[in-house]
Amino acid sequence: MNTWVDICQSEDIVAGTGVCALLGSEQVAIFRCRQSDRLFAVSNYDPIGRANVLSRGIMGCIKGELVVSSPLYKQHFNLQTGGCLQDPNYQLKTYEVRRQGQSIQLLKVA
Repeated sequence: MNTWVDICQSEDIVAGTGVCALLGSEQVAIFRCRQSDRLFAVSNYDPIGRANVLSRGIMGCIKGELVVSSPLYKQHFNLQTGGCLQDPNYQLKTYEVRRQGQSIQLLKVA
């Protein structure tokens, strides 16, 4: 059964930045958009740099797509789809995220 899991509080994520959280044994990078206050969640693992670092990346917008730039080699990953803009062979796992009151929650799929 799928269940929503409390990860952190809204004030724990500064607008325009990301944080890393554990969902079971998976590291998830959660981002809060500065302009719209929307939340996005993708795998924290950078498949090109081979390290768990994406929560430290810089958020931005390229041709209308919200992205995070990897802090290692600077590839851009779409925050909605997880796709890499520079190399479509790389894809991040995306997660459903929501705000429930002041809690940020991720959907844990059984």
